[in-house]
Formats: sequence, structure tokens, C-alpha cells
Amino acid sequence: MKKWIRAFFSVAAAAFGVQSKRNHEQDFKTLPIGVVIGAGVLFTVLFIATLLVVVSWVLP
Repeated sequence: MKKWIRAFFSVAAAAFGVQSKRNHEQDFKTLPIGVVIGAGVLFTVLFIATLLVVVSWVLP
């Protein structure tokens, strides 16, 4: 479970461009690639869903 949470925050930081190179390298050494891909897919789905909710709320 900790790997998934770490991977999710790593993907989020990378998506917003605030992840340091040191953390990036450490994540790729310690996290399995399947977990990182899964976290990336989950982050993308949640991000798109959030955008859809905000847009539908702002534009009635």
C-alpha cells in the first residue's frame, strides 16, 4: 500500500512539474514499474474527472 501512495504522489509531482531529479531517480530505483504505471493511469482518470466536474459546475 505504501508503494502505491508513494507512486501516486510521485506521478502527481511529475505531472505538475515539481518533482526533483533526485526523487525521480530514487522512485525509479525503488518502485516497481507496474505500480508507477497504475498510479499514472489512476492519476489521469482522477484528473480528468475533476476537470469535468469543475467545468460542469462553472458552466451550467
